[in-house]
Amino acid sequence: MDFTKILTDHYAVVVVLACLILGYLIKHTTFLKKIPNNDIPAILAVVGAVLNCVVNGPGIEMVVYGAFMGLASTGLHQAFKSFIEGKSTEEDAADGVHDIE
Repeated sequence: MDFTKILTDHYAVVVVLACLILGYLIKHTTFLKKIPNNDIPAILAVVGAVLNCVVNGPGIEMVVYGAFMGLASTGLHQAFKSFIEGKSTEEDAADGVHDIE
């Protein structure tokens, strides 16, 4: 089984970008700041699953891949933030940085 073929067949950039934007809005919008940081990945996983079913059609695989893409958007945000701030992963681990900011 070729993982890259599976990923490219079911990967939708629009789902990742939509989840990335939604996560940013949840974090930085005044009326959504009441949502705890720990809940943002779970919200994005659910939204990613639903959006992927809309884009690629319903199915258990689409739900799983969509949830994965929603969670990947959280990791993408953290990686981009670390890159912009110039922090390495060792510095992040030492600082205890693990939430979405």
